[in-house]
Amino acid sequence: MIALEKIQQARSCIASVIETIPLSFAPRLSQESGAQIYLKKENLQRTGAFKIRGAFNKIASMDKQARQNGVIAASAGNHAQGVAYAASHFGIRAVIVMPEATPLLKVIATKKLGAEVILAGDNYDEAYAYALKLSQEQRLHFIHPFADDEVMAGQGSIALEMIEEEPELNIVLVPIGGGGLIGGIASAYNALKPDVKIIGVTAKGAPAMKESFKQRGIQKVDSVRTIADGIAVRDVNEKNFAYICEGVSDILEVDDEEIASGILYLLENQKLVVEGAGAVGVAALLHKKIELKPTDKVGVVLSGGNIDVTMLNLIIEKGLLKSDRKMKFKVILIDKPGSLQKLTDILTQVGANIVQIDYDRVSTNLDYGDASVTMALETKGREHKEQIRFKLLECGYRFNEIF
Repeated sequence: MIALEKIQQARSCIASVIETIPLSFAPRLSQESGAQIYLKKENLQRTGAFKIRGAFNKIASMDKQARQNGVIAASAGNHAQGVAYAASHFGIRAVIVMPEATPLLKVIATKKLGAEVILAGDNYDEAYAYALKLSQEQRLHFIHPFADDEVMAGQGSIALEMIEEEPELNIVLVPIGGGGLIGGIASAYNALKPDVKIIGVTAKGAPAMKESFKQRGIQKVDSVRTIADGIAVRDVNEKNFAYICEGVSDILEVDDEEIASGILYLLENQKLVVEGAGAVGVAALLHKKIELKPTDKVGVVLSGGNIDVTMLNLIIEKGLLKSDRKMKFKVILIDKPGSLQKLTDILTQVGANIVQIDYDRVSTNLDYGDASVTMALETKGREHKEQIRFKLLECGYRFNEIF
């Protein structure tokens, strides 16, 4: 694994560009999880994710001659911003190859840091192959996002901070994509606190690392699909796999619905904006993927917060519907004056707040003289929704709910 001395050197090297963010106790999450939960908020780093640690340490460790022609990286976004920031700091060229589906927020942020961005491939692995090709053609030094000891040493500095701030942690939950973050963290804990359980969390739509860990041999998958784009890695790297097998106690899995609930939970209860990859640890806790005791002290790494606004809006909307705080339905009315007002008056009686309404009288599937009305309501929970349904049916309305 990564030598402790190398991780300590990395911490000193990156100290000037890393935000000091205390490990925070999360009372409500602790109550729901049945253990003592602490959050490591790497989503608050200046590039919005932990990746600045490894990228900066790697570029800083290169000699001037190696940096002269510039650097290139493949990334879904967070490593891109880390490399772009570090390259700008040292005044060198940076080229970043990103998958074509990378959220616009991450593309724009990377460009603002001075990097040249190229979109190529359907996923990280295809972008990675294209970046290697460009690296050879343009003689650019390739900065690997996870399979690099200097990069992992930088990520391992997170563990040194956690150990100093809360030395009694006995479990640490870490997102896994390529494995660089958990490799660095596991290395530091293995050297200083070997009894601490390091547990990885993957997305169900990117199962290769979990399956490989369970089988104790590298397994291949054909594709990945998950809202956690930061850990949407298809192929397992041999070096990182070896580190994980040596230093990781277990790997858990969460699906996209569970990840979305983790994002929404952190937004509502911790006032934190976290991307899919950053929320997997909290998702694992919320959905009881791990058995905990009241005496357990669990550190959860929130790896990043660079979530696309469109995705965040979708998660919020779906979350409101699932938690019975929003209701959507479609009803057919007679298209005459007063019909809509009669419906809204009924909704007023039951305290439903209309937030959106669409009135359609021209669709070809409507009978002449009818109108289709689609409404979105703010509701106050399951009982309130049942009250609204009963009142509408009592007044003779036949409606279809939209879920």
